[in-house]
Amino acid sequence: MTEAQDSLTSVVLASGNAGKLREFDALLAPLGVTLIPQGTLAIPDAPEPHLTFLENALAKARHASLLSGLPALADDSGLCVAALNAAPGIHSARYAEAEHGSRSDAANNQKLVRALQGQSNRRAWYVAVLVLVTRHDDPQPIVAEANWFGEIVDQPRGAHGFGYDPYFFLPEQGCTAAELDPSLKNTLSHRGQALRQLLKQLAARQLVTASLP
Repeated sequence: MTEAQDSLTSVVLASGNAGKLREFDALLAPLGVTLIPQGTLAIPDAPEPHLTFLENALAKARHASLLSGLPALADDSGLCVAALNAAPGIHSARYAEAEHGSRSDAANNQKLVRALQGQSNRRAWYVAVLVLVTRHDDPQPIVAEANWFGEIVDQPRGAHGFGYDPYFFLPEQGCTAAELDPSLKNTLSHRGQALRQLLKQLAARQLVTASLP
C-alpha cells in the first residue's frame, strides 16, 4: 500500500482464533475484503508483553504485516470483571493457562466462576481494540475501541459464540452472548461496534468504498 487511495482487498488477520475469524469475515466479506489468517502464511503469534489492549493489538498488527508484506488487522480483546479489579483483562485468553498448561475456554470459564463465588457484583464488560496497519511501519495506524456491558452468570447458556460468551449475560437481551443469533451478536458486540468505527475511518481514508449499515 503506497497511496491512501489504494483500496484494501487482502488483509492478514493477526490471529489464529477461529471464532474471531468467523466474526470478522462475516463483517468484511461484503466489502470485498478477503481476510487471510496469519496461520495459513506460517506466521507465528506475536509476543504480547504489554500492559494495554492497544499496545498488544498494535504489536500483533505490525508483526503480521512485517512477515506477510500485506496490510494487517489485529485485535486485542478481553473480558473485564468489576469485582476482580478488571481481571482477567489482557490475560483473558490465557487466564487459566498457568494452572492447566494450555489455553482452554472451559478452564478459563471455570476459573472465572470460582473467582466470583460469593460476589454479589457481577458487572462485567468485553473490550475490543482493533488496529489496522497498511504496512508494518505504518506511521498512522487506524485504531478503534469499543466496550460491551453485561453480567457474569454461574451456569453456561447457549451454543453460539466462543470464549466467555456462555457466561456473559445481557440484561437488555435477556440472554447470554452465546444465545444470540450470530448476526445479532455481530451488531451488538464489542468487536462489531469497534469494527464499524474502524470502517468509518477506512472510508474516510478511501481504503474502502462501502460501509456497514
